[in-house]
Amino acid sequence: MVAGARLAIEAGWEVRGSDNPLYPPTSDMVMALGVPVASGYDAANLDWNPDLVVIGNALSRGNPEVEAALDRKLHYLSLPEWLKDAVLRARRSIVLAGTHGKTTTTALTAYLLDAAGLAPGFLIGGQPLDFPYSARLGAEGAPFAIEGDEYDTAFFDKRAKFFHYLPEVAVVTSLEFDHGDIYSDVEEIEVAFQRMLRQIPRSGLLLVCADHPRALALRGHAFCPVETYGFDETADWRGEVGEGKDGLIDFTVCHQGAEWARLRVPLAGRHNLQNVLAAVAVAARIGANPSALADAMPAFKGVRRRMEVFHEAKGVTFIDDFAHHPTAIRETIAAARMRWPGRRLLVLFEPRSNTTVTKRFQNEMREAFAQADAVWLGPIHRAETIPPEDRLDRDALAAALNKAGIDAHAASSVDEIVTAIVSNARPDDVVLILSNGAFGGIYAKLRAALR
Repeated sequence: MVAGARLAIEAGWEVRGSDNPLYPPTSDMVMALGVPVASGYDAANLDWNPDLVVIGNALSRGNPEVEAALDRKLHYLSLPEWLKDAVLRARRSIVLAGTHGKTTTTALTAYLLDAAGLAPGFLIGGQPLDFPYSARLGAEGAPFAIEGDEYDTAFFDKRAKFFHYLPEVAVVTSLEFDHGDIYSDVEEIEVAFQRMLRQIPRSGLLLVCADHPRALALRGHAFCPVETYGFDETADWRGEVGEGKDGLIDFTVCHQGAEWARLRVPLAGRHNLQNVLAAVAVAARIGANPSALADAMPAFKGVRRRMEVFHEAKGVTFIDDFAHHPTAIRETIAAARMRWPGRRLLVLFEPRSNTTVTKRFQNEMREAFAQADAVWLGPIHRAETIPPEDRLDRDALAAALNKAGIDAHAASSVDEIVTAIVSNARPDDVVLILSNGAFGGIYAKLRAALR
């Protein structure tokens, strides 16, 4: 929604907004918009009689502004609907989708296209560190990289957001079960992806990750050319990993068996190198020169809350990451091991997403933390809204991890975790914090406790 507001501002609209109290980085992004934003929802916030009300998918019936828009018969749309007609029809839409990695891949694609002089527009579902804002309109006819979210569109439109995005090029990074509040099983998610892919024109392109079987299986649902990327020997765009030095990894990109580019990549982890391959393949399709990508790649800063070093104190490095799915947790921990080899790794996790607060991934969560040295499981977000028999069993998870030789704790509060870290962390440790929310203000509390 912040990115949509930025695009509307660039397009010349007067913009106002409403939201619940926000936390960083979203609160910082909203402040940077420079528009009036009401804290809390009230029908009076619509008394200025806007020409258009864009309703986010977090809102539903009963919200006072939703009810006011309906009562007054104001013109209202979802954000994806507005993007489709106001932005994407006039541009070359590149949809970056998948269960994992879509934010980083979108940011990287926009960055590489920009570095190649292609002046793209973009919408990134996070705060990019290489651009001043999370969205940019770009010129008509220019490429537009947009994060393709499979979550539903609005309370009045239960189709996936990416269904509206008019893809000329689409990327599917991965496909696993997620969003247990929207989908009952992974097959329902596959159907959502299939419907999006059917909209790619015959002149377009589908790029799927060869290392993810469910993503690869989508090839048969496209009516356009399909190329694959990854580390599998059959991949059309294949990566070869070299040595790492000074925080950069030597990475050779091959296309159809021939070397296409040699890059130095500032991202750790197999999953991030897959993201690099996807972004490079997109850039090549749009017309980027490999030398331009090679020159730009080492300076890529990434996205806030994706393996972001947010604090260092007493020889301890503190990392913030958005990972909240077992696969993302496992890959992020592996990436931390790659980036900080030989250092003790302490992992703090907040069960917050609509899937990880339940028992759906009870067994998978045990495997996800297997490479950690110690784990603290925070309180379950809004635990009172989940029947006890359906909740993630943190005590059982901690017991299973301890049995596997990992020092694990199910904490009763964020303050308990902060106290434990202050007492247990020692110089050269890495503390990895995993949450897709505010984690009870743990970031500020750690800074204060270690000041």
